[in-house]
Amino acid sequence: MAEDLSFRRKPLTPEQRQARDAARRIEAEQAMRDHQEAQRAFHANRERLRAERLAREAAAAKG
Repeated sequence: MAEDLSFRRKPLTPEQRQARDAARRIEAEQAMRDHQEAQRAFHANRERLRAERLAREAAAAKG
């Protein structure tokens, strides 16, 4: 029986492999930067809300 080899991928050349790896590295670095920025924004917002809550609680305790 003859095998159908049409589904197999062609092997990458070393240049193609380097280009693929470089693109993946750039995408991973961008994803990490995006994640870190989202974390900074989350923590800044959490601290802002905490300060507002403490201010409301202090005003309620006085009033």
